[in-house]
Amino acid sequence: MDEMTGGDKGGKLTGREGMAQSSQSSAQSSAPRPVPVPAGVPVVLAPAADPRDLTPLLRELNLTEDDAAEPTAVVTPDALLEVARALKSRGFMLMDSVGVDYLAYPAARPKRFAVLHNIYHPQGGQRLFLRVWLDDGETLPSLYPVWKAANYLEREVYDLLGVEFTGHPDLRKVLTPDDLEGHPLRKDFPLGESPTLFRDGRFLDPATFRAGLTGQNSGLTGYRGELRRGQGTDRLPPVMPEGGPK
Repeated sequence: MDEMTGGDKGGKLTGREGMAQSSQSSAQSSAPRPVPVPAGVPVVLAPAADPRDLTPLLRELNLTEDDAAEPTAVVTPDALLEVARALKSRGFMLMDSVGVDYLAYPAARPKRFAVLHNIYHPQGGQRLFLRVWLDDGETLPSLYPVWKAANYLEREVYDLLGVEFTGHPDLRKVLTPDDLEGHPLRKDFPLGESPTLFRDGRFLDPATFRAGLTGQNSGLTGYRGELRRGQGTDRLPPVMPEGGPK
């Protein structure tokens, strides 16, 4: 009767049930037991993946990484638009564009100028700089067809450094007067003591500027604009006409 019910008088299982219980007990006894951590010993967790590591992305887009403090890729002018479109399709956006003149740089550079596009992914928090080397007079494709934010960013680089962007819909000065010759951020631009008049009416006087830096005067610049004199009204920046520049 006990064998038919699968048990005996001592409560032990026989038959199939007994074999299953014996196998389960053997597996539990052979499984490794967790080792308790002594009190006071810090627990070291495995480091999380670094969101700044863009090596897989650079490899996927076949880009050459540059030696820089931030993730930077060297791109040729001919490949710039293709790389920009690939980054935009992955959720990246254009944050800034700057130009650098390496004329007086002590170390050798591939070319005199470099344009750096700051590309950022708002969801993933990833940032990538695209560096394009240029010779004096060499043009660069505009990123306006990919990111409309390139409009004023590239105009500033054009105004202050003299880099021309092909395909830009409204490439003209944005900071300095139209009659100013040269580009102020070039290393060979004269830095004389002559006052500088800006488009919005600001008048930068070198002596007043130095006085502000040394604490002799609370103002850093001497303003001669009409708004400072209580004349005129504020003006909105010019807007590109519909259909592009005329």
